[in-house]
Amino acid sequence: MFSKKMQDALNNQVLVEAQSSQIYLAMASWAEIQPGIDNVTAFFYRHSDEERMHMLKLIHFINERGGFAVVPALEQPALTYPSIHHAFKELLNHEIYVSECINNLVGISLDERDYATHNFLQWYVAEQIEEEALARVCNDKLELIGDDRGGLYLFDQDILKVNVVGAVE
Repeated sequence: MFSKKMQDALNNQVLVEAQSSQIYLAMASWAEIQPGIDNVTAFFYRHSDEERMHMLKLIHFINERGGFAVVPALEQPALTYPSIHHAFKELLNHEIYVSECINNLVGISLDERDYATHNFLQWYVAEQIEEEALARVCNDKLELIGDDRGGLYLFDQDILKVNVVGAVE
């Protein structure tokens, strides 16, 4: 069992992961109605699914440790983006925010001397390194492309080779 402070912080992270899933689901829905970026659409749908799995992993951990995981209410995410470039910039900014939240959780676990939770969170630390790296690579490629439609076509093809966590398949 962990402290109320730790449980509350973990439940806040459940909210962060659930909101992440919603944000990427909204990005996927928006991308799906844009012409010619079917693989980007699939990427965002996969990313949304993965964030939901991150949330479920936290829920199971909280409950298995004798706490109570709270299923949160979610805010409406942005529904449209001026361009694919903007969507991927938002993806990077959001992943940086999630990393900050995970780092805060790790700090609380150390302050509380909750080494089981600290150990559990190391998976999220490693995951966020990969998530941020992936978002940076995508943004770098889009920066190189600029407004070139042929480049966007190649980006859409290239994203098929990328796992959600950033490794090349």
